[in-house]
Amino acid sequence: MFMSISTTGSAESPATDLGFLLHKHPGKVQRFTTSHGEAHVFYPEAGDEVCTAALLLDIDPIALVRKGRGNGRGRGGSPDFALSQYVNDRPYAASSLLAVALRTVFRSAMKGDCQRRPELPGQVRPLRIELPAVPANGAGEGGGPAMVARLFEPLGWRVEATAIPLDEDFPEWGESRYLRVVLASDAVRLADALQQLYVLLPVLDGAKHYWVAPDEVDKLLAAGEGWLAAHPERALIARRYLSRRWSLTRAAMERLELARLAEADDREVEEIDNAVDDRPDDENSGYETTGTDRTTGTTEATATPAPRQPSLAEQRRTAILAALRDSGAARVADLGCGQGELIGELLKDARFTEILGVDVSARALQAANRKLRLARLPERQAARVTLAQGALTYTDARLKGYDAAVLCEVIEHLDLPRLPALEYAVFGAARPRAVVVTTPNVEYNVRWESLPAGRARHADHRFEWSRAEFAAWAGKVAAAYGYAVELRPVGPEDPEVGPPTQLALFRTDTGTPVTETRTPVSDTTTTPEGGETR
Repeated sequence: MFMSISTTGSAESPATDLGFLLHKHPGKVQRFTTSHGEAHVFYPEAGDEVCTAALLLDIDPIALVRKGRGNGRGRGGSPDFALSQYVNDRPYAASSLLAVALRTVFRSAMKGDCQRRPELPGQVRPLRIELPAVPANGAGEGGGPAMVARLFEPLGWRVEATAIPLDEDFPEWGESRYLRVVLASDAVRLADALQQLYVLLPVLDGAKHYWVAPDEVDKLLAAGEGWLAAHPERALIARRYLSRRWSLTRAAMERLELARLAEADDREVEEIDNAVDDRPDDENSGYETTGTDRTTGTTEATATPAPRQPSLAEQRRTAILAALRDSGAARVADLGCGQGELIGELLKDARFTEILGVDVSARALQAANRKLRLARLPERQAARVTLAQGALTYTDARLKGYDAAVLCEVIEHLDLPRLPALEYAVFGAARPRAVVVTTPNVEYNVRWESLPAGRARHADHRFEWSRAEFAAWAGKVAAAYGYAVELRPVGPEDPEVGPPTQLALFRTDTGTPVTETRTPVSDTTTTPEGGETR
């Protein structure tokens, strides 16, 4: 099994700098022990103008068979046959064995470490990588030279993939499943090139020589950092790298989508995947889940157990359902659905025939799936619900065609400069007939005894608006996108500071916009319990 890496240079920037990058001296032949054989690194040529490093992996077929017993494809499969164990292409064709050798031999180079010449890893220099024999199995996924191009060209490589004949003396026998592959680029760093080979060689082969455990997802995402999330074939890469294990592939795709959204928003993954608190419910002590209402002096702990007063979250969902019914919507998109509480209420009403839940947080969607018990619902009931990961600040074709969209306690979690992007994505691009938006009324915060003055109700709130500010925003959006807007209070309306939550119902099928209609959804005493619950 053979691979070579070449680069060019000049007297000022000699090609032999490749030795510093690979941490292997051009004047030596070095040998390394791997799990399935010995790897040799040597330089067929090393000069200022051209330098080539070669990796030769000498596989021990006996050791490969012994180590493979009870693992990988043999686990739970048919018994091995005496000869077929040894008749295979593992010692000759680039596969997961070569990928593991790359990581063993060039570990520091893959990390981009170079203590002696720290400026080199960040530089981009001409690279040419040759792989004399690469399996490119299709299995219905479009193998051969086309697959090599699909995998490498989006990463900035010029690809030359030539099929190897079964026998050069008998061309009528046709071509084998093996390719001679040459990759060339002037725009890829060496560290990135090695990481890409580590992932894509097993993908081309379509089979691994070891049992694929859950930690393979972490390996895939670590090696794919910076390039895999944006790769157009990331689903194919994840599926084949993880040996088509559905549960692992799904986990990898969810994390890749989250990484892609975080990169697009220029934010950390942890910053946007924060919709679900890891602590038990009784430890969640945010200001929207506990507190004393100064209008009555009551707290949740002292409230009369029967009849139970509805929480603010419950009143909010009741108000949203009433607005949706008023709009006549049947197909509803819950944007920023969180753990699916609103979706659960929508499912109880047969008039809502199709429900889409969208959230940027994969953990929130997983929690929603569990809470809604979608796998246990009757088939017709479960078919009404779709959960999808997505960022609301980007246009999304999946959101088009719905009668109504709901933004329940969502807008205040966005930085104000990003709010116009959400407005366009929802009101402009998706353009449902109705949009329901709820957000806290900051004026009401003085009624929460446990909420310090000047503090927002939730640590992740980027802003909280007064009634006048919300009305101004709603009016501006309605005018910009051709909607009429009606403002409604949610919760008990205080004569001085108004209701705890404010709701705007945008519609395209009404006449003159209603500036504000005060029809309290509930006149009961409320606490801020469940304020962040969708």
